[in-house]
Amino acid sequence: MSTIKRILVPFDFSESAINALDYTLNFADMDKAMDVLALKVSVAPVTSAQEKEDEEQFRKILDTLHRKTKKQPKFLSVSGNLIETLLKIQVEQHIDLTIMGTMGDKDADEALTNTSRLTLESKNPVIAIPYKATIDLPKKIAFVLGKEEIESPRIIGVLLDIARIFDAKVHVLTIYKDSVYDEKAINDNIEKILEYYLEHFYAEHSFSKNEDIEQGILDYVEKKDIDLLVILPRNHVQKTAPSEGRLTKLLMMHSDVPVLTLD
Repeated sequence: MSTIKRILVPFDFSESAINALDYTLNFADMDKAMDVLALKVSVAPVTSAQEKEDEEQFRKILDTLHRKTKKQPKFLSVSGNLIETLLKIQVEQHIDLTIMGTMGDKDADEALTNTSRLTLESKNPVIAIPYKATIDLPKKIAFVLGKEEIESPRIIGVLLDIARIFDAKVHVLTIYKDSVYDEKAINDNIEKILEYYLEHFYAEHSFSKNEDIEQGILDYVEKKDIDLLVILPRNHVQKTAPSEGRLTKLLMMHSDVPVLTLD
């Protein structure tokens, strides 16, 4: 049984938001009883007339996407700070997964977008959908792991859930700047965790050396024809020094495939 029951889609009527909604509806489709909530957050107060107009426009967009879902998507228009409101709604609405569109920028270096801000601040899983990403169901997933300990193996449960839903294979990738050979010996515990939590969906664990971690990840995604990239931002870890999220921000800007962050 899927643990993903409620999906939040930040929705500002932009092209990237519409693309994310399209991905979400394909993700949910007719076979899964998932609730989809599209949320528009405005700085100015929302009048009843504006809310009605937004609702009508949202329904028209739904019709143009030609997606069928078991449950009719809902739309909500509220006012407030975007990130604060999204984090609040995640809790209040018992959201299991947030799917948010991003325009991306191949030339940008560490730009902090609304999508990357949400992924770094959210304690719930978030999938960032690049604007030009194709709307494919995840069949080949790349799960990026460093040499650090997996502090909370239970978060892999979300990845397992997605693999089960779509009968997808999970390809684990570890990239080192230094010797690959020396590091393989310390991964026995991680391998046991992966085999236990990913079950038969665990395909392989690849190791490679690359001074540019991000480029190594993107090269692997292209080479393996990956549909979904999964990362652990590690900015909320407690046993080791938290990450500043640089790799997360870079991947949000540069990835051509959807990026799922687990926290």
